[in-house]
Amino acid sequence: MFRTLSYYSSIFYKDFVNYTSQELQTLGLNYGSLFFLIYIGKNPDCTPSELTKALQVDWGHSQRSITKLEESGFLTREKSDRSYHLNLTPKGLEAFQLSHQVFFDWDEANLQCLTDTEYKELLKLLQKVVDQKGCE
Repeated sequence: MFRTLSYYSSIFYKDFVNYTSQELQTLGLNYGSLFFLIYIGKNPDCTPSELTKALQVDWGHSQRSITKLEESGFLTREKSDRSYHLNLTPKGLEAFQLSHQVFFDWDEANLQCLTDTEYKELLKLLQKVVDQKGCE
């Protein structure tokens, strides 16, 4: 197997999905709901259309995820003049805070072999690649 960035990315991706799924399972969330929850938490009062565009998912997938989060008590969908606005419930806010912590905990568990300097340099180099790609 070639040792490329894509090779390592796929290893980290699989591990992160498994880790977050285990951590969020106690709240009744899964990895697929994670980024919906984070976006709504960072963008209160967003519309389903804004959410769909930001996450770059299709409308049907977005609507199913929103409905599932609403039925599970994580968010509210409030009707305004022309559209719905999404907000987290107290249960959703708790899950939002935990979901942020999951990112840091995964880093800590998996990158403990690096010194602080190496860790910062790794993030700096990865950010350079992201900036060059123009995607964030």
